[in-house]
Amino acid sequence: MTEFSASVLTWFRENGRELPWRGTRDPYAVWLSEIILQQTQVKQGWEYWQRFMRRWPTVEQLAAATEDEVLREWQGLGYYSRARNLHFAARQIVGMGGFPQTLDGIRQLKGVGDYTAAAIGSIAFGLPAAVVDGNVYRLLSRYFGIDTPINTSQGKKVFTALAQSLLPEAPAATAALSEAGSIYGEFNQAMMDFGAMQCTPQSPRCPLCPLQDSCVALREGRIGQLPVKRKTLKVKERHLVYVYVRWQGMTAIRRRPAGDIWQGLWEPLLIESEPAAPLGADITPNRLSISNTQHIIAASQLIKKGVRHVLTHRVLYADFYLWEPAEKPALPAGYIWIAESDIDSYAVPRLVEQLLSAL
Repeated sequence: MTEFSASVLTWFRENGRELPWRGTRDPYAVWLSEIILQQTQVKQGWEYWQRFMRRWPTVEQLAAATEDEVLREWQGLGYYSRARNLHFAARQIVGMGGFPQTLDGIRQLKGVGDYTAAAIGSIAFGLPAAVVDGNVYRLLSRYFGIDTPINTSQGKKVFTALAQSLLPEAPAATAALSEAGSIYGEFNQAMMDFGAMQCTPQSPRCPLCPLQDSCVALREGRIGQLPVKRKTLKVKERHLVYVYVRWQGMTAIRRRPAGDIWQGLWEPLLIESEPAAPLGADITPNRLSISNTQHIIAASQLIKKGVRHVLTHRVLYADFYLWEPAEKPALPAGYIWIAESDIDSYAVPRLVEQLLSAL
């Protein structure tokens, strides 16, 4: 075992986070935690993991749920494709007769990539596979002084190979094997916790770091420069106008179609304008064919204007109106009437949830 690996493991056994899914090698519980923690902070993910485990304690029960039920339970967590993939993969697992126990088999599950497969495989099945997430990239790039951009194919190869080479050897570490999993799973969790708690993105705890004597970035004064990430993402703006239609205790919603954000979630009447168009003024319908758009806006009460909502690739700006027509209006294709009292039974995007709360 390298000095680096031994130091990280020793630190972890003294300082590692106590998380509910770390007391088990149940692959369902481990898989569920890893899917939830994709793009999610541990503090928020903890609550959702417990919520899912209470409602669907086994993969068979999750597979038997409807997609709407899963999306509703996921509401507020964001990146809803994860919930759809989770549900699809649960049915894959049931169809296989049980959880796959090889890396290749785990990778076949919907929504599971190399990192997630390595995490599940090492923790639940003791497979010698290293994980490489943002925390691991940061720790390795600083400690070894590597400036290869982490969001490139070359960077992924370099850091994956390095992390794999640092895995402790099982025979030499058998005595240190924890009850929760194999030495590989323990080391992977140690690397993630070390990056999340010790070698943090901002203000890392270098004076208290057990690796400070051999850290290249600390010695060369490059902590703030590493890891390197190539800037490639272009953020686009989208402008939305939502109209909450209220007629005799009912409202109109639709399920968002495939091929766009929030697939499968529900929303009120949507009018989407081009970014250059002034909201609430000369709006040209984009996603809906509504002949009397201007009439609807003119007859509606403005509830919220210019609500900003940030996604990974987009910044959304939304206006929210309440329309209470005297007569029951004809709805565009895809919309349905529901009782207002039932709207909490439908999974909606976080932005829509915020808008609805203004009512």
